[in-house]
Amino acid sequence: MGREFLDLFQDWADSYDDSVEGKDIEYKEVFSNYEGILDAVAEKSFGTVLEFGPGTGNLTNKLLSRGLAVIPVEPSPEMRAIGKQKIGDRAEFRDGDFLEFQIEESIDTIVSTYAFHHLTDEEKSIAIEKYSNLLSMGGKIVFADTMFETERHFKGIIQASKDKGFLNLAEDLEREYYTTIPVLEGILQDHGFSVTFTKQNAFVWLMEAEKIN
Repeated sequence: MGREFLDLFQDWADSYDDSVEGKDIEYKEVFSNYEGILDAVAEKSFGTVLEFGPGTGNLTNKLLSRGLAVIPVEPSPEMRAIGKQKIGDRAEFRDGDFLEFQIEESIDTIVSTYAFHHLTDEEKSIAIEKYSNLLSMGGKIVFADTMFETERHFKGIIQASKDKGFLNLAEDLEREYYTTIPVLEGILQDHGFSVTFTKQNAFVWLMEAEKIN
């Protein structure tokens, strides 16, 4: 459920914002156009927004700035602490993850950036089913994450990272549960969503899914 990576978040929390600003050369391309990606997710969101994996609160802040009600759900205590410092009392950071969360509010949009890859494909399907039950018709899932057009493309990116000497990035790509667009498209369609994918950089795609049945 992604919680097996909490130790990584503990180590990364203090330097996360430096990474997204491009100060880590290995991840510079992964976070290329970072602010634009967050803006794109925020622009496609509406109503009451459930945010998974808000981390240090960068997307949360953009959503709040657009006048949206936001419920950030974050499993890492270290990330939550930094997020709370940024956001203050404008939103309540809750403990939880993509699969285990407590929500009583009516939700219109579910968002996440740079986090859905912490789930296996099987867990992704379970999560999407939960979100389908949570959303009304016209409700949206808007995720931006690293994903690949094909398995062959994925393997090529890993090899290219190794060739550049980006061994931490290559290890990350091999360790976590990055998936392909066809897999995600199938999962979403199976659970009643129409979906489009828009490329944001060499690694990240914006996934916009609307509940249609």
